[in-house]
Amino acid sequence: MNGWRVALIYNLKRNVSVRPDAPPDALAEYDSVETVQALEDALLAGGHQVIPLEADETLPDTVRRAAPDICFNIAEGLQGDARESQVPALLEMLGIPYTGSRVLAHALSLDKAVAKRLWRDVDLSTAPFQVFCRGDESLDRRLVFPLFVKPVGEGTGMGINSHSVVYDGDQLRQQVRWVIQTYRQPALVEDYLPGREFTVGLIGNTLSPGERRWNGLYDRAGFHILPVLEIDAGVGAGQGVYNAASKSHVPGEEGAPLYLCPADIPGALEAEMKGMAVAAFQAVGALDVGRVDLRLGGDGRPYLLEINTLPGLNPTVSDLCIMARAEGLHYTDLINEILFLAASRYALKSRSNGRILALQDLAAHVWASAPAGGE
Repeated sequence: MNGWRVALIYNLKRNVSVRPDAPPDALAEYDSVETVQALEDALLAGGHQVIPLEADETLPDTVRRAAPDICFNIAEGLQGDARESQVPALLEMLGIPYTGSRVLAHALSLDKAVAKRLWRDVDLSTAPFQVFCRGDESLDRRLVFPLFVKPVGEGTGMGINSHSVVYDGDQLRQQVRWVIQTYRQPALVEDYLPGREFTVGLIGNTLSPGERRWNGLYDRAGFHILPVLEIDAGVGAGQGVYNAASKSHVPGEEGAPLYLCPADIPGALEAEMKGMAVAAFQAVGALDVGRVDLRLGGDGRPYLLEINTLPGLNPTVSDLCIMARAEGLHYTDLINEILFLAASRYALKSRSNGRILALQDLAAHVWASAPAGGE
């Protein structure tokens, strides 16, 4: 079977301009040449033709000229409070299929406060929080020190440092004002959760009643949940917090946190966090792939921190890829599985014979012997 014409859409760090007074982690979310090359190699290995495209102001023209069958989107967007939705919105307008979540889910997930409100409305546990837009707002009486302060609309640990945990009103005001001034956005303040930190990665989509799962990789709900990853940021450059500085180090090198996968946790806690991750994914309307971060509170229970609907896909350093590697899921298979999931949603047809894509046909060589998914 011939592959598709796949436009690989990205924002390279080296091509993104930042303002003169930008914080040192301003480029943390954008991708390296190594990541883009790894994705291109994986898609080529899947039998597809790859057209690399920078997601800058030329994209409306370049993507139309490329005429792809589908886009593999990892673009973070260049500016704005819903920048991760920029490329999906353009592709929606042009009627071009693409991987990953759609416009609204990306916008919801990037705004941590909105995501937490959604989770709270469906009875998912998340720490009490408050958004500070000016810096002089009265502190909600339900919040109790110590508190944690971070930008409301950034990822990759941006805006998190050794001053993010605050213990009194003066520290709170100082850190909130720093976030607002430095990142030009509101600050999210939430109860500090003192326990262990975890992240749960997943691929898949919610199955409709009666809809069959694609293959043995997925459970009856339509998801494959990767092994739980624990991050110990007490080691490395993060100085106790998992931030952009700690994430910039290759696992195992000096300055990197400890990545423990599968996490050494009781089965009941593992099942609870995996269930919470799927529910959090569904609540924001995410698609195909995502990663959900959790932390244990003083009561030992897990609480949702945030969701990343556009998780990093660097084969060496990205959390999702660390989890896949721990499971034995090859990077090439992970990337093509994400592509297949999206193509299936669009009922994308094979270029060779026009028939509707059947994921089990395309992936059978990888998962023919895979055990049935969990319940």
